[in-house]
Amino acid sequence: MTIFLTDSDIEAIERATVAAVSPEVTEELDGWLLPFDGGTVKRARSAVPLHRGAVDHGTLDRIEDRYDSRRVAPALRLADAACFDPLRTELERRHYTDDNPTCVQVGSTQRMRQVVAPGVALADVDRTPDDAWAALFLGEGFDPVDGAHRVRTLARAKGSLYASVREGGRTLAAGAMAFGHGWASVHGMRTDLGHRGRGLAGRVLAGLAQAALSHGFERVFLQVDAANPPALALYRRAGFETRWQYRYWQRQQWS
Repeated sequence: MTIFLTDSDIEAIERATVAAVSPEVTEELDGWLLPFDGGTVKRARSAVPLHRGAVDHGTLDRIEDRYDSRRVAPALRLADAACFDPLRTELERRHYTDDNPTCVQVGSTQRMRQVVAPGVALADVDRTPDDAWAALFLGEGFDPVDGAHRVRTLARAKGSLYASVREGGRTLAAGAMAFGHGWASVHGMRTDLGHRGRGLAGRVLAGLAQAALSHGFERVFLQVDAANPPALALYRRAGFETRWQYRYWQRQQWS
């Protein structure tokens, strides 16, 4: 089922994305959200436009001033949309570079629930993350510093839920779900390095979908690294479709 997005939906998704990673401070300026955070989670510290349209240099100047005032390198999260071509040209002129192409995907919670076969056990879903949930982000195959920051941001988001697939006293797969602005959203999907390929991430998705349905949410979105084929394949099976791609643009610092 294809979900058609309006301009209001795009704004809602961007607002919900920032809220789900709970930056330390968020400002709003000229139709942009400006999150500020001292961690490694880029969504929590990159300015993002709420609407598709031309951006004048004065707006970019003001965004840079806000980040500079906090002694933070300015960064933008910018969709690969044609309307932003002049802005990208200006960013390159100002010595910004881009990285981390990421797909924004949308789907339905009904379809997401069906990613596992009937009778397969769903992940447990809790209102707060426990120590085993957090420990998965710090395990083998993950950057422990980045993992700690992700645990912190996801854990402090208001009203989020936390899914765990547990075996033998350990959490082998995990994820989180936030609710806001008319959307459910999936974040922080992780599977233990030694237990991949067993369908555990699908159980996490199905458990989160069941929780979203019980809360009355029919639409769901997520973000996935464009260079992560296994994750893209899983989300395709769960009914997700890419609606746009974005990149992070950060100003280079010169000594």
